[in-house]
Parts: sequence; structure tokens; C-alpha cells
Amino acid sequence: MANTLLEQRRGQMFPKLTAAQLARLERQGTRLQTHAGEILLELGEIPRGVFVVAEGSVEALVPPSATQAESTYELLYLLTPGDFTGEMSTLRGTRALARIRVREAGAVVLIDAEQLRRIVQNDAELSELFMRAFILRRMGVIESGRSEVLLLGSDHSADTLRLREFLTRNTRPYVNIDIEHDADAKTLLERFHVRSDDIPVVVCRGGELLKNPSNADVAQCLGMNAPAADDRVHDLLIIGAGPAGLAAAVYAASEGLDVRIVDSFAPGGQAGTSSRIENYLGFPTGISGAALAGRALSQAQKFGAQLSVAWQAARLQCDHWPYSVVMADGRSVRSRAILIASGAQYRMPDIANLSRFLGRGIYYAATHLEATLCAAEDVAVVGGGNSAGQAAVFLAGSCRHVHMLVRSDGLAESMSQYLIRRIEETPNITLHTRTQLTALDGSERLERVSWTRRNGEAEAPNLRHVFLMTGAQPHTRWLQGCVVLDNHGFVKSGLDLGKEELAEARWSLPRPPYLLESSVPGVFAAGDVRAGSVKRIASAVGEGSICVQFVHRVLPEFAGAGH
Repeated sequence: MANTLLEQRRGQMFPKLTAAQLARLERQGTRLQTHAGEILLELGEIPRGVFVVAEGSVEALVPPSATQAESTYELLYLLTPGDFTGEMSTLRGTRALARIRVREAGAVVLIDAEQLRRIVQNDAELSELFMRAFILRRMGVIESGRSEVLLLGSDHSADTLRLREFLTRNTRPYVNIDIEHDADAKTLLERFHVRSDDIPVVVCRGGELLKNPSNADVAQCLGMNAPAADDRVHDLLIIGAGPAGLAAAVYAASEGLDVRIVDSFAPGGQAGTSSRIENYLGFPTGISGAALAGRALSQAQKFGAQLSVAWQAARLQCDHWPYSVVMADGRSVRSRAILIASGAQYRMPDIANLSRFLGRGIYYAATHLEATLCAAEDVAVVGGGNSAGQAAVFLAGSCRHVHMLVRSDGLAESMSQYLIRRIEETPNITLHTRTQLTALDGSERLERVSWTRRNGEAEAPNLRHVFLMTGAQPHTRWLQGCVVLDNHGFVKSGLDLGKEELAEARWSLPRPPYLLESSVPGVFAAGDVRAGSVKRIASAVGEGSICVQFVHRVLPEFAGAGH
């Protein structure tokens, strides 16, 4: 298979275990005899664990593309003695992305999922081998361009962009077909008996077809989440998989707590859409938000934290303990402690027609997907914070010209100095101070915009792409009536909670709330959703980490009080 990542990092993707490592694993697993043609793991099954090849050989096969009516599986790699199967789905307990088949009869050692987790947590040498291989193999399958999942859509469709972002940010391989530009599009529409006005259409494994599905429908169809036990009571339920939530998941799970983290979209939160973060500790050359989130998620799942995506928190039930969070689909998740890390979203300016152009010229993220849509065109970025600055610099690399619109007199108050200097030194970025977006116009998609300066001067360029990155609106509607919020909807915590507010909220403990604790004992807030927080990734990570120490304190309190 022509695969750049496979060629460059083959030794790390498929490391050969030493005799000593093989012996160590064999003592912890079950030896199984194999015969030629035997399927050890079928595509779409939840892996039992990893198979270590002791004798004979095993094939790792990627599925045929959904664009081909008839095709055979393609060999990714031939596993011989000393090799092992598995990728991130093995650790996550989600459906496998490859078929594992015996080529030459022999023997394998099955390391079941529970034992595998103990190994990656306790054996530093084997943990490094397994974790690096799992992560790189997932990346390799994505880069191969092979998948049984097909997305039929259009670059002019807002829902197509939504689904592409959902699949991409959740690292789920898929084949994207643009019905307006791809040569195979007409044939595929006929083959699946869909019309162009049905798009976007997702074809899942086995041919199940979803017309303009919700993210939750796609997650369900593709088995993106590990099965959840309805009667399980977690130690810590984290709402939001941004930097704060992921940091809390890593520390809580590594310290032995039973952790579930849920997110309405994908790991990373708002930070996950950043093209390059250069002021985060430990990454002097910068790192993308998606890569940072991916690494953090792998750490959390290494220690046993469970992630569920496309789960939307709808209501917190805080009148009895353990607490419950009711999701939008009606399911309820119970936990002894809860961390609210649901973050914030950019505000929608009060402009007519704005909602009509969402995904059709108006965007709230500047990832490679959006950059592809506006390559070699003029674009506008609205906002003066770090996210806006990162977006402007990123887009300037592929767009003809980037116009930055800010209401203030400059960028110094809200943006890091390194970004300000980079914007000033980038010739195809123009900063428009004391300026705000005032109008949008177009038919099927955005075609023209208008912006007005404070002195009344106005411009109306033919510009088809605008990135909105202004203000912050917290995701806290699901908390109303339970947790004290400030006037802007952010969660109040710790010393910010006054005696009257605590009395009205019926605070039940003799001590005051801990630093990040809300008006409900054992319910914490961290990151952008918390009132008074510093809106920086490092700060969110710090708050999520600190929160775990308070969780350890409250769990014995509740148990001792007989809640």
C-alpha cells in the first residue's frame, strides 16, 4: 500500500517485540492455536484485546472503499512472530477499523482488553510500544484513504461541512465524495438510490444509509462510543472534552477514579479548532489544537477514562446523590461528582441573515476543512483574541487576502504579542480597527459582506467567507435552576459565591465551597465555563487538573455523611 506514514514510521507502527517482551506477555495472556483463513477479528467488531503472533503469520487488512461496488480487502501489513494487532479502538472498546485474518497457521497470544489496560498503565516499556503503535496505526488507516464509510455531500452544504468536521475531529476514517465535482458521484447516487437533494448522505458499514443524519445518528451507526452500562455510577462525570475536561480525565483516571467524559461534538472543544498553538508549555514549535486534544484523549483512555461523543447534556438533577445528568436523547448518567467543563462558544452578532449562511460562508472554526473551501479567495476574520489571530495567520497561508475586523483600537488588550507581531509582518493580512461587520448578502451562500468603521465609513466587498470569533457565550442552559450562574451565564464557584447565594442554593455542608466548587457540593466547574477564569488553554488544563484533588476530598465526605 502506498502510504507515506507507513513508509516513514513503519518501525514504530509495527515494532518487533523482543524474546523477553514476548515471554512477559505470554505469561499474562492466553495462547491460542490458529489455522489458515481464520478471522481473529472482523471489521466492525469490538476487539477482545490484542493478538501477539507467536507462530505463523496474521494479516491486518483494511476494508474495501465504499465507492467500489465490488472490491477486496487490502493488506495493510503482514504480522509475523513478534508482532501484535490493535489500534486505538482496541483501547477504547469501540468497533475495529480492520480485519485480522490468519495467513499461515500457528499460534497467537490473546491479551484481553482488561489485561491490556493493566499493561499500558503499569509496564512502562510495553506501554510506550503499544501506545505509539496504536496512535500511529489509526493515523495510518486515515491516511490510507480506505474506509467502508462514505459521505456523499457538497462543498456548498452546511450539513456536509458539519459531518466532515464531526468525523474528522473524532478521527473516524471516511471517504468524502463531492457530488458536484467527483467523477464517481453520479454512479454512487444511482447505486444507493439517492437524489442530489437528499445530501448529505452517510453510508455506514454494511450499506446502512443515513440521509442528513444528526451527529448522534452517525456515532450510533458507526459505533463510535463504547457501550455504556445504564446502572453504572461513576466517581467523576465530566461534561465537556475541551482542555479542562481532558486534563481532569487524565488525572482522575490515573489516580484510580472511574471516569466518564462526554462531549456534544468531539474532543478538544473550541481549542480543538486552533490551527497552531505556540504559547502552550512544552511545544516550542507549536501544536495544533486537534493534535493536542488527540494526545490528551489517548492519555485519558490509557488510564481507563471512557469517552462518549455526540452526547448533549440537557439537565442536571442535583436534588439527590449520586447526581444524574440527563442527556438530550433521554438517557441518564449517574456520578458521585461532576465537573462542568462544557466551555463556551463564540457569540452570534446581531446581523440579519446570519443563521442562513452558517456553513455556507459563515464559520466558527478555521481548520483545514474550512481553509480548503476558501483557498485563493479573500476572507474576513472577526475578532481580536488569540483564536482570531491564529485563524488569520493560518488562513493567510492559503487565502489571497485576510481582513481582520476588530471593534477596539488595536489588538494589544486581547491578543498575545507573538501573534500581533506575526499579523503585522504578514503582507496579506489587513487589520481594520474600530470596525464591525454590519451586513451579509447572498442567495444560496454568502456572496457579499458589509463592514462599518466607527467614523461611519463603510465597505461592501464581494467576499464569500467570514470567520466569526468574537466574545464567549457559556454552555450552561442545562444547569439553570440547579447551579448558581453569574449575569452572563458563567458558573460561579469558590469564594465568588456569597453567603446569601449559598443559603438560597441550600448549601448543605459546614465548610464553604472549594476553589472550583459550584453552589452544589461535589459539582465543580473548570475552564471557559467558569466565571472569572482566564481564557487560555494552559489555564483550563490547570483548573481541570486541580479539580481532581477536590474530588478526592468530597467523595469521602459524601460517603461519611450517608448521602
